[in-house]
Amino acid sequence: QVQLVESGGGLVQAGDSLRLSCAASGRTFSGYDMGWFRQAPGKEREFVAAIKWTGGSTYYVDFVKGRFTISRDKPKNTVYLQMNSLESADTAVYYCAARLNYGSTWSSSSYAYTYWGQGTQVTVSS
Repeated sequence: QVQLVESGGGLVQAGDSLRLSCAASGRTFSGYDMGWFRQAPGKEREFVAAIKWTGGSTYYVDFVKGRFTISRDKPKNTVYLQMNSLESADTAVYYCAARLNYGSTWSSSSYAYTYWGQGTQVTVSS
């Protein structure tokens, strides 16, 4: 049974940094895309970033490029989202997700992802 457990959220001020972690278990993730999504109150869940577990290539939504970095630690089976220069607009619940994808394409749709964590709250005060 696949489990994704996020941690690292909290309350920070604008301009601060946070690193989110997603501990993955239940299978080997070779061939999987691991993604981060977020959902603000009253808004739809939106894609933030993804990484290919096997090769490590990454994909970002435009509004986080240069501020957020996704990475993974294979021995620890953990995916990270380093978030710098946080803004109030980044306030949301952040979710880790996984999808099997042996191809080179990316998907930013939440419907493409099979497994989800419970989310971790990030609040940025201005």
